[in-house]
Amino acid sequence: MSALHAGDPAAFAVDVLDEGPAELEFVPGVASSRPTKTCAGGALIRDSAGRVLFVVPAYKTVLDIPGGMTEDNESPKAATIREIREELGLDVELGPLLVVDWTPRNGVWRDCHQFVFDGGVVNGAVAHDPELSGVAYLTLDEAKPKIYPSLHRRLTLAVAALESGSARYAEFGREV
Repeated sequence: MSALHAGDPAAFAVDVLDEGPAELEFVPGVASSRPTKTCAGGALIRDSAGRVLFVVPAYKTVLDIPGGMTEDNESPKAATIREIREELGLDVELGPLLVVDWTPRNGVWRDCHQFVFDGGVVNGAVAHDPELSGVAYLTLDEAKPKIYPSLHRRLTLAVAALESGSARYAEFGREV
């Protein structure tokens, strides 16, 4: 369920009904032949010193921001809220969208739309999920050797978007 309707399932149900009956394929097989993209949501969370909160996944060698992949029929914002609750045990009210970034296929991972939301200021966050081995508050310069270059570019854009109040669109972390 989307974050917009997370507190009001009845409103979500009404919106679904208002759309009318499910769309049928005019030409059978067209929909199933379309590529499938993945989608992820994450949060730019800072501490009171302005450092960025990174999670330390136990299943990969690089740091990441709190968030994760969407599930079926889940919005990027709802996925971000769910993942923060699972990973950090926190219920956050996300601020505005900061960045939409497209990332190309990478090994086994399909290309992906990545959304970064303003996660606000949280001091003293701790890992709450066994898939994490910890958390770290770092400046972007400190984090640079510990994260993918595309994530560094995406977060640099997210900080700029936060400061300017204007969301950014990027491809592989580069604003276009």
